[in-house]
Order: sequence, then C-alpha cells, then structure tokens
Amino acid sequence: MDRPTSRPLIGITASHAQTAEGLPAVRVLHAYVSALVDAGGAPILIPPDLPEDGWRVLFDRLDGILFSGGADIGLEHFDGDPHSSVEAEPARDALELPLLRAAVEADKPLLGICRGLQVMNVALGGTLYTHILDQRPNALQHDWHKGHSRDYLAHAVRVEAGTRLSEILGKRGLEVNSLHHQGVKDLAPQVKVTAVAPDGLIEGIELPSHRFALAVQWHPEWMTSHAEMRKLFKAFVDAAAAS
Repeated sequence: MDRPTSRPLIGITASHAQTAEGLPAVRVLHAYVSALVDAGGAPILIPPDLPEDGWRVLFDRLDGILFSGGADIGLEHFDGDPHSSVEAEPARDALELPLLRAAVEADKPLLGICRGLQVMNVALGGTLYTHILDQRPNALQHDWHKGHSRDYLAHAVRVEAGTRLSEILGKRGLEVNSLHHQGVKDLAPQVKVTAVAPDGLIEGIELPSHRFALAVQWHPEWMTSHAEMRKLFKAFVDAAAAS
C-alpha cells in the first residue's frame, strides 16, 4: 500500500488569551488551522513566551511559519508615534521579530497575515502608521466594520503585476476584508509592494529573492470561500513541502 504524502509542518504564531473562567491561555484562531489543513499542511502552535533556545528547537523542525494577526507591535521597535489606541503584546514582539529575521536568513517559507505583514516590515527595517485614520490623509476605514462579519469585503486592492502574489492569485484586483488600524508607513529596504488599497495604503509585500516570503494586510483565513484565498494558502503550503 502506498504511504500517504507527508504534510509539511507549519508553525502558527499564537497570542495570550484567557479562558471563560479567567485562566491564562495561549490561542490560535481555528480559521488559521483549518485554512492550513485544507491546503495540505500540518499546523502546530508557537507560543509567545518561548525564549530563543526554545523557539530555535521548533524552528529547526518547521517547514514553514505563518505569522498570524493579533495585537499591535510595540512602538519602540520602529520609533512609532504614540497613540491611545495602541495595544501591544510585548511577548509576541520579543518572539516574532527575531523569528521572522531567522526565517528570512534561513530561506524558510513564511506567510504573514495582518499583524504578520507588519511584523515582516518592522523586522526588516520598516515603520508603521500607529493609527491610520489619524495619521494618513484621506484614508479609508481599514479597521473592523461594526455590524459586519469578519469576511465582509470592505474595499478593493490592486495587485501589482510581476509579483509572486499576482502569479498565485491569477488576477490584478480583488475585494478583501479589513480588520486593522495600523499599516505600513515606510517600507523596509528589501521588501517589494505586491498590493495597494484605493487610498494608497500598502496591502501586500514580499521578498523577491526568498523562496516564499509573502504577507497580506487582509485576513485570507476568513475568506476561504473565495478560490483566490485558497490558492494563497496552497501556494504557501506547497512551498513549505518543497523546502
């Protein structure tokens, strides 16, 4: 009997949480897990409190890393402008910024989603708007649209020609959800823009020289009813399987 094809091991960065009883917990939303499983991956959690000698053990065994959404990045990491809306999670910053740099150095496939895009930009030397509506003229509403579900298509994005993202999606424009109040201000030097919102805000980035280092500002894990988003997860998992 033929052996089943081995699924690549994909780490997902996790966040702190509390149970209904108020007990400390570490969590990853199931939408990330199901998107990776459906694409052929075997996901595991990367807890935020791991010291370097802990995450290095995981890193050496992982075929790819998904940098998930979540809390804001601490302003001290990119000399950001203070804003009352900022809610950082220092333990995630301490883990994810060096973890992303390690993935880039090792040419390990990575996919960034929302916060994950911001982690990629900051880790590689870029900066962020700490609150888009107050700091970017004529900005669209990019944060959660109250009364709508997480798959609500909030605005269009233009996908740049000649990018890995355009190759994966097979189209130059699409509608996406939007659940963020921060965004790319100054682009990291080696990063290429792959998608842009109608107000000019960067919505996608990638590293052209890397095996697979791609990030989007929207949440494709909530949009897997759309074929393009399934293609994105499949391309990531396939890259991890080949690594």
